[in-house]
Amino acid sequence: MDNRKLFFRHIAQTSPAPIGLEMVKAEGCYIYGVDGKKYLDLISGFSVANIGHSHPKVVEAVQKQAADYMHLIVYGEFIEQPQVQYAKLLSDHLPSSLNCVYFTNSGAEAVEGAMKLAKRVTGRSKIIAFNKSYHGSTQGALSVMGGEEFRNAFRPLLPEVYHFDYGSEEAIEAIDETTACVIMEVVQAEAGIIKPPKDWLQKLADRCKENCTLLIFDEIQSGFGRTGSLWAFEQFGIIPDILLLGKALGGGMPLGAFIANQKLMNTLTYDPVLGHITTFGGHPVSCAAGKAAMEVLLQASYIISAKEKESILQTISHPLIQQTRSAGLWMAVEFKDFDTCKAVAHACIQSGIITDWFLFASNCIRIAPPLSITTEELSGFVHRFHKILDSLQHN
Repeated sequence: MDNRKLFFRHIAQTSPAPIGLEMVKAEGCYIYGVDGKKYLDLISGFSVANIGHSHPKVVEAVQKQAADYMHLIVYGEFIEQPQVQYAKLLSDHLPSSLNCVYFTNSGAEAVEGAMKLAKRVTGRSKIIAFNKSYHGSTQGALSVMGGEEFRNAFRPLLPEVYHFDYGSEEAIEAIDETTACVIMEVVQAEAGIIKPPKDWLQKLADRCKENCTLLIFDEIQSGFGRTGSLWAFEQFGIIPDILLLGKALGGGMPLGAFIANQKLMNTLTYDPVLGHITTFGGHPVSCAAGKAAMEVLLQASYIISAKEKESILQTISHPLIQQTRSAGLWMAVEFKDFDTCKAVAHACIQSGIITDWFLFASNCIRIAPPLSITTEELSGFVHRFHKILDSLQHN
């Protein structure tokens, strides 16, 4: 029995029709099928491979750490160099108030930890979240996800979670002395790359301060240079109380984190002791990989060049396209309906280009290549993409 048959027999499926490509290698901006076909990756593992796949520095760090030690007790007992050094590197590139890192296995677990921290610090339980937001699929993260279609099948979820439209005045007005936290993406990802109005975000942050409500920024997809700055929140001049990271944080290995001031984080150490614990969060190999990837990102020109590459993406134009929205090297290409978008995605795959649509914007194609993609590769994609759209228009 080949791997394809075993895949459908033994791997739990999350959709009725998986892409079903069997991949055997990934390097740089490309992934390779078992049949030898080469694909340009415009998803980057949902913004995981920001410096490209299988970067030699990351592979070397993984191999070295695996040879030294893999799993130890990750919290509370041993001082582990990969964890400590990566936390220091992150803190060095964040505002001084974000100085204490709690590593988790994933972004969703970072969301869970952050919500617990907010409740513990404030003694409150009310949470404000936003429609068309995505924060993960565990039950707490699902509670703050902004799509009733996904939440309803798994109710009851967390109580006292209230959803508002992104950018709405109602959201600001709802923040009061009973609100533990506001959790939001700095740039909404699965809504199809939606940026908030700067004045609205400032008013929201001010309202949080007035009511001693913690502001949680989810940069799990937008972090690590994706939007043209190391962190998207830098473009708005607002510092969150808690920052959520994941995806590119691990350099291709599973890793998430919630980051806050040490004074806040210390509340998880008493009443009760072990207020938040994890078996594998901050795994030494994951931390070694993530640190190596971040060092590559900081030393290369990928973040600086993201805006130049964004301008190349902004040349995408075609009668089939309704509009485009971008934030750095991250774009949503909107079509009239899902059927058109699906046809475009399938045509791209047939042409050796991996892309898909957004969870809450199924009529939009996702473009999020590794930040390491060259201007020549990106221009080549735009040319190929226009040809694909031409062929679909004429069929």
